[in-house]
Amino acid sequence: MKPTSHQHPPPSTLLYTAADVAATTIIVLLLLVSPTTTSSATPAISFSPKTIKRSGDIVQVRWSNISDPSKLDWVGIYSPPNSSSDHFIGYLFLSSSPTWQDGHGSLDFPIVNLRSPYQFRIFRWIESDITSKTKMDHDHNPLPGTAHPLAQSEELGFESLHGPEQVHLAFTDREDEMRVIFVTGDGRESFVRYGETEEEMAEEAATRMVRYEREDMCDSPANQSIGWRDPGFIHDGVMRNLKNGKRYFYKVGSDSGGWSMNYNFVSRNEESDETVAFLFGDMGTATPYSTFLRTQAESISTVKWLLRDIEALGDKPAFISHIGDISYARGYAWLWDNFFSQIEVVASKVAYHVCIGNHEYDWPSQPWRPDWAAPIYGTDGGGECGVPYSLRFKMPGNSSEPTGTRAPATQNLYYSFDMGSVHFVYLSTETNFLQGSRQYEFLKNDLESVDRKKTPFVVVQGHRPMYTTSYEWRDTPIRDRMLQDLEPLLVKNNVTLAFWGHVHRYERFCPLNNYTCGSMGMPVQYQAYPVHVVIGMAGQDWQPIWEPRPEHPNDPIFPQPERSLYRGGEFGYTRMVATKEKLTLSYVGNHDGEVHDMVEILASGQVISGGDQTVETEITKMKPKEHTFAWFVKGASVLLLTAFVGYVIGYVSRSIRGAPPANDWAPVKTQEQL
Repeated sequence: MKPTSHQHPPPSTLLYTAADVAATTIIVLLLLVSPTTTSSATPAISFSPKTIKRSGDIVQVRWSNISDPSKLDWVGIYSPPNSSSDHFIGYLFLSSSPTWQDGHGSLDFPIVNLRSPYQFRIFRWIESDITSKTKMDHDHNPLPGTAHPLAQSEELGFESLHGPEQVHLAFTDREDEMRVIFVTGDGRESFVRYGETEEEMAEEAATRMVRYEREDMCDSPANQSIGWRDPGFIHDGVMRNLKNGKRYFYKVGSDSGGWSMNYNFVSRNEESDETVAFLFGDMGTATPYSTFLRTQAESISTVKWLLRDIEALGDKPAFISHIGDISYARGYAWLWDNFFSQIEVVASKVAYHVCIGNHEYDWPSQPWRPDWAAPIYGTDGGGECGVPYSLRFKMPGNSSEPTGTRAPATQNLYYSFDMGSVHFVYLSTETNFLQGSRQYEFLKNDLESVDRKKTPFVVVQGHRPMYTTSYEWRDTPIRDRMLQDLEPLLVKNNVTLAFWGHVHRYERFCPLNNYTCGSMGMPVQYQAYPVHVVIGMAGQDWQPIWEPRPEHPNDPIFPQPERSLYRGGEFGYTRMVATKEKLTLSYVGNHDGEVHDMVEILASGQVISGGDQTVETEITKMKPKEHTFAWFVKGASVLLLTAFVGYVIGYVSRSIRGAPPANDWAPVKTQEQL
């Protein structure tokens, strides 16, 4: 009878020969001296280099001894290192590495200086961990689980004495000045040194310093540990007595804290009537990892082509205009740091001007929220209530509105300046603009006082559009008030162009007044109305649908009204070149860097041409210059996408049964995602 599990074997089976004992001994010895196997070794994680010099430098994270790897195993990126496991900066799947199935691998990606060390942690995550209670990210995909930690690294720090970062320029109220803004980690006294040669930067300017605290944020996630990170100390100094149209070199920092690299810019030229500007809205920033929110990968291409255009200008001055929805941080503070690190390559060369958007400001208890605006002004600001926007930028003028909280007043709301032959005006669509408000009085007085001999063209900019043919039903009340209160000022004062963002597409209208087209071409009798252009296509990829037919709102047919002369869904930006005789506006597409739409306007206000012909200029002939930080982000994003796509497809396929029938047409994005 054979023994069962509950029976002892017969005595004969306990008798071993000497040969058996010797063989067993050899096997045991071999096991003892053989290399440790993956299944029995402790998971390990490391990185190199041990310290980083500047934002955008690459770190390589390596791991080994991961037994039975799961395609959902992931590495979390943490700063500061004492952050709880679910308060990561971002994450990458180990399956991004080609050797992940062997239990080891590595990932390379750039990191941004958050003025605190980093730590990397590996977690085991499997599909069975995903339940109905799992938290979702911005794309409605499950956030990775932290219940099964495998390994954590030492701390990664940044070297000292490499100077401030996040350098960007802005005009002041004087044409012979340029402001420079930057961030330090310790708030020590810092300076700007500048001059006409790189070898001799003999001029020095002191800087003022500001910062904000977690308690200044008005809501979550901005005022909670999941979103808050220390913003550092924000400095700004003014370079004065600049000569007309001269290239200046500068650096920022101090002898004790270190100096930045050398930068350069070309000053404004009061003696020239030429104007060059690059305008867009809603760009955002791109990260080399996934995080709680979707980030804007297309912003990389926008910055790439902007850099090409700026480099092609030579010694001509220019500036950038970003009209709202700046970083899309929405309460996750490190995305502001990522944004300023990404734009530094262009914003350190030309002035970078902004106006406020809903994703910088809106929160339910904001001071100005009339009854008709209740469905408009919501939680789009992520609890920031305009604080990072107000202190990280310093625009001309002194406009501000109280927040009604302990937070500093909201700034950079409305202002204006001249550049060559154009007078530029910036507005806030998030604060009171109705007749009788301070902003309305500013706009009225400003437009009425423009010297049209000096600046024959007037350009007005704001975030939410006065005109659009996208399906933006929720913003209808604000458009009605803009048409009622603001449009008469624009028409009466012969505003040339009105730029708007918020809708993440490009759309150019005929000269408009109350939905009626004015004159085009060169008629003997003509009526010059403002040309409205929507330019929110610089990076944010939530795409709205166009307005459907009123009698068939559920059918995907979107007729283009006569007033809308060009509509485009491609990412990009606009480029403006003006003299005292003519202004030319071009729409540059990101996929090829070419011009896809153009309009020309005379100083008289006559719109003499406009179409989608491709126009080759000295700028478009230039090849794009690769920017180290942007291209590393792009490479890392591709790496991330490859690993993430299988996970997303699997999750979506499991959810597809709950999707609406194919004939139930739904907008591509909701109003909250604008």
